[in-house]
Amino acid sequence: MNHEWYIARRMTLNGEQQKGSPSLTVALVGIVLAVIVMILSIAIVMGFKGEITGKIMHLDAHLKVSNAALGIDDNYATVNGREVREAIAEDKDFSQLVESVSLIADKSAILKTDEDFMGIIMRGVDAGYDWRYLHSKMVEGSEPAAGDSASSSQIVISKTVADRLQLHAGDKVLTYFIDDNIKVRNLEITGVFETDLEAFDNAYIVGSIDIVQGVNGWHGDMGTQVAVNMKDTRDLDADAYDLYSLLAENTVKRESKNLFYVTTTQQNNLPFFAWLQMLDMNVVIILTLMMVVAAFTLISAMLMIVLERIRVIGNFKAMGATNGTIRRIFIYLTGKLILKALIIGNIIGIGLALLQQYCHILRLDPTAYYMPYVPIQLSIPSLLLLNVGIIIVSYLTLLGASHIISTIKPTATMRFE
Repeated sequence: MNHEWYIARRMTLNGEQQKGSPSLTVALVGIVLAVIVMILSIAIVMGFKGEITGKIMHLDAHLKVSNAALGIDDNYATVNGREVREAIAEDKDFSQLVESVSLIADKSAILKTDEDFMGIIMRGVDAGYDWRYLHSKMVEGSEPAAGDSASSSQIVISKTVADRLQLHAGDKVLTYFIDDNIKVRNLEITGVFETDLEAFDNAYIVGSIDIVQGVNGWHGDMGTQVAVNMKDTRDLDADAYDLYSLLAENTVKRESKNLFYVTTTQQNNLPFFAWLQMLDMNVVIILTLMMVVAAFTLISAMLMIVLERIRVIGNFKAMGATNGTIRRIFIYLTGKLILKALIIGNIIGIGLALLQQYCHILRLDPTAYYMPYVPIQLSIPSLLLLNVGIIIVSYLTLLGASHIISTIKPTATMRFE
């Protein structure tokens, strides 16, 4: 057994005092608080990123295929959903990575009641659309029945729209589509959803693509975009390039005049992802500050432990122990404090995080934070890396602080009271 470790194990942090040193207690509390703050900071930021990213990924396509001329004139800059589906199906390697493909048609409209009106975007979706996320966010009613002939005039609206226009599931609302001519549709509301993502709730209603195609006079394969959702979203940029390449090859092979444009969720929602990157910077700042606090606390703790055992150090030196040996003994001894603080800090920090994760005690304003409560996401790898980082920083701090031992002389310590 390492003799320095053996000696450190036999020594107590309190030295010759019967009661715990107030200075060491303060140091322990300081390190524990730093660990708790770091754990909660990482868990909260990971929770925010996970929740916001999840909302965006469910409400917007992972990969969006549109006509390169889209925006010039919505009536002509359309995308042919059949061509995109066939191109994906012909590439076996890429098609295996795809979870779903759906044709979408967006068109501006105005919802009007007897008392009020509101401008929105009608999002028409086909049978391939994944309703699971919106279904989980329904606060009233449900999504249009798939395959029902009546579904071609059914829509779901957000709670924001419903509250403003005083609408409920089962009501009908006049929807005005303004183009060369004003076209009116009397649409039935089957459900009300609430995603807490203001950019979506304030702007969109969702229904059958037949509604938009009928207003625009489009055939069944025409829309404004094709939503392609991937099974794995970790490298959407590479997936977008692959999809663009196979669509370009298919266009050349078919001698088609269509020119496709492929974008990712991140490209279509830059403000949200820029905000999430800023959260990463906040975490870095918090972790740095807490590490600095913990480092200064450890230095203070080391000095107190050394001062309380200055005669012991003198005896060690008188018996021939080297400065390096004594330094290692006191690093091991102070390590007990670090280990104790890490255990307590992890128990309290993880406990508070789990309490918030399952009980949602801390609430938020959904209009400002896109969710009604503080989100938590605990990651075992992140917790392990954090604890390893704390241990490494603590060791380097103690390594520097222990140099004070080399300045202590045996002849002076014999007279130290």
